[in-house]
Amino acid sequence: MPRKRILLSGMMFLQFLMLPVWFVPIVPYVQSLDGGGEWVLWCGLIMGFGTFTSPLVGMFADRFLNAEKVMALCDFAGAAMLSAAFFVRSPGLLFVLLLLAMCFYMPTWALSASIAMAHLPSGEFPKVRVFGTLGWIASGVFSYIGVRWFGVENFDTTAWIFACGAGASAAGGLLSLALPPTPPAAKGTPVSVADALGLKALVLFKRPEFCAFAAVLLLAMIPFMWYNVYCAAYLKESGFKFLTITLSLGQVGEIGFMLLVPLIVSKWGYRAAFAIGIGALAFRNAAFASSCALGFAPGDFAGILVHGLIFGLLVVGSQMYIDDNAPKELRNQAQGLVNLMTAGVGVFLSNGIFNAVLAPRADGSRAWTAAYLAAFCIACVACVLSVVLIRPHRGVTEVASPRA
Repeated sequence: MPRKRILLSGMMFLQFLMLPVWFVPIVPYVQSLDGGGEWVLWCGLIMGFGTFTSPLVGMFADRFLNAEKVMALCDFAGAAMLSAAFFVRSPGLLFVLLLLAMCFYMPTWALSASIAMAHLPSGEFPKVRVFGTLGWIASGVFSYIGVRWFGVENFDTTAWIFACGAGASAAGGLLSLALPPTPPAAKGTPVSVADALGLKALVLFKRPEFCAFAAVLLLAMIPFMWYNVYCAAYLKESGFKFLTITLSLGQVGEIGFMLLVPLIVSKWGYRAAFAIGIGALAFRNAAFASSCALGFAPGDFAGILVHGLIFGLLVVGSQMYIDDNAPKELRNQAQGLVNLMTAGVGVFLSNGIFNAVLAPRADGSRAWTAAYLAAFCIACVACVLSVVLIRPHRGVTEVASPRA
C-alpha cells in the first residue's frame, strides 16, 4: 500500500477512534454524577452544537491554511479539553469542556473526508474510510483493558473515558502533521461576510436537486442520530455491561458494507443508495421495538448489526455526493455544511422529538417501545421521499487517479 494511502488510512483510524471511547457512554457517565440527571439532555446535544463550527473551520481550510494543519490544531485543542474533563466532577463545567471538545472535533469529520478525496478518486474513498470503522471498533479495547487489566469496574461510567479520548486525540494531531499537503483551493480570493461565517456553501441550495437531498437527509437524521446519543442508555437499562464494545458490533458489519457503497452508487445511483440506507434504518427501529415490546432479545443485536449499512449509505454516501457536486473551491465548506445537517441539525431535531417521548414515568421507566415505533414511522416516510424526490444521479466511478 503506498505511503500516502497508509497515512490517509491511519488518519481515518485515529479520527474515529478518539470519539466513541468517551461519547458513546457519555449519558450513563453524566447520570452517575451528583446532579448529573439535569445535564443529560445538554450533554446529549453537544455533538449538535459542535457541528456549527464545521462550515467555519471548512472555510478556513478552503482559504487560509492547509486542511491537514487545520485538523492537527483541532485535534490538539480537543485533547486539551478532554484532559481537563478528566479532573472535573461538576456536570455543568463538564458540559462546557465537552462542548468545546466537540466544537474542535466535529469539523474533523468534514476535513478528513476532504483530505482523503483530494488525494483519492471519489469511488476509492470508502476503501480508506473503512479504517475509520476499524478505529471505532478498536475504541472498545479501552473499556476491555480498563476492566480486565486494571480492575476499573464499570469503566464506561468513569472519568478514564476522557483520558483515553485525550490520548487518542493527541495521537491524531501528530499524525495529521505527517499527512500529504492539502492546500486551500481558494487561497487569495476575496473574502465576503458569508465566507467569514463559513456560509458560502449555502449557494448549493439554489439547486432543486440539492434541496431535495438535504430535506431527505435531515428527516432521516432524526431517527439516525438519536441512536448514537441514547442507545447506550437503552442498553444499560436493558442489562448490558460493556456498552462501547456492544455498540461496536455495528461497526464490525460496517467494514463490509462500507466497501459496497461505491458499487451501489456507481451501479444504481444516489437515489437507490439513500433509499436502501433509510430502509435499513426503518428495519433497525422495528427490530428494537420488537425487543422492547415482545422481549425479543435478538432484536437488539439485529438493530446494532445493521448500523454499517445505514451509516455507509447515508453518511459516507452523502460525503461522496457533496464531493461529486460541490465546486472545488467550496468543497471543505460544503462537507462542513453536510456535517452540520447530519450531526448538528439532525441531533437537535432528534432530541426535540424523542426527549418528549422518553420522559421518565412515575416509576422511573421510559417509553422505549413508543420511541422506537416513532423512529420507524419517520424512517418509512424518509424512505418514500428519497424515492420520490431524489434524482437517480450516479456518482464518480473513476478509480485510477485522484482529481486535481
